[in-house]
Amino acid sequence: MSITAQLRDSVRLPGGDALVNGFSFESRGDGPRRALLQNGHELEVYDLYEVFAGEHAPTAVFPLPWPGWGRGVHSVSPDGSFAVFSGQRAVRAVSVGGETLWEYRHGCWGPEIGHAHTGDEQEVCRGLEHGSCRVSDDGRLVWAHVVVEPEKQDWQECWVVLDARDGRELAQLPLDSAASGSHHLSHPDGTHMGLCIGMGQDGILLHWARWDGEKLTSWDLNETMDRILMDVHPGLPGFLTVEHYGADLRLHALDGAVLAQAAPEPADDEGPPCWDYGCGFVDADTVIASTVESDEDPEQARHWLLDARTLEIRGTVTYPTGPVDSYVCPLGDGTWLTYHDTSETLNRWIAAAP
Repeated sequence: MSITAQLRDSVRLPGGDALVNGFSFESRGDGPRRALLQNGHELEVYDLYEVFAGEHAPTAVFPLPWPGWGRGVHSVSPDGSFAVFSGQRAVRAVSVGGETLWEYRHGCWGPEIGHAHTGDEQEVCRGLEHGSCRVSDDGRLVWAHVVVEPEKQDWQECWVVLDARDGRELAQLPLDSAASGSHHLSHPDGTHMGLCIGMGQDGILLHWARWDGEKLTSWDLNETMDRILMDVHPGLPGFLTVEHYGADLRLHALDGAVLAQAAPEPADDEGPPCWDYGCGFVDADTVIASTVESDEDPEQARHWLLDARTLEIRGTVTYPTGPVDSYVCPLGDGTWLTYHDTSETLNRWIAAAP
């Protein structure tokens, strides 16, 4: 079945490809949908609704703390007053005026264990490994994936909960991981935080936790799973994942129980397709996923709409402009984004009424 997409908004946004192919999109339940885009030595924050309404200036601009460090997944507070940066050797909170509010030092993400640092103590060491951080939806906590300082013990990654006011450590959870990178996702219940750790060909680790002000309660879903945490929605209790190599999508209850799953449908005369890593909730009723990577021919790239509760495939998306080989970024409000690299155009779509 073919489902026609209707273009709702379109705007030129240089760097916007990071929204559909990266971790630059940040949303919080029914709150603003933001683009966190690195531009030179600054992190520019855009309210996507304002951008599509014609406001081209960022709502906030934060200086990047460490020259030469272009990795890590960062976060902005719900009110937009400060950003928290995941660095190679520290997590740092910066005000909208550029003032350092606090810094939480940790071990180095550099790949050489025990390597010496020379020159400026903030010198960026070789390697692409990085952690991530996330401000909680109430703005009171910062969750961060870091490396323990080497003088405390041998190499150990951990998940820490910090007080957003001063960076004070409130809790720490040791992790059995050797990350190439990670990302966080806050659950819209306002209590739970998810952490997904990518370890390259060694697989994926997925953790959930909550902090009640006194105790950190956590659980992992790694004994029988190798899955990437993709999305949550305020209208649904659980979360969406995709298998490490794209074999299937799954809808989970918060404890990890599988509620539904879907494998991609093969196209005529083609080998088994795989889901891409970009997928999520268009709204509480609909999931969008793509099989762009499975088709070397851009003309055969496909986006699919699925039932959000059963993951039954409803059909493929047909665009009035012709085939779209972009990855997708669903906004959770009934629309989704694609990006055209050549024109640097961000397009927002909605499924046309049948």
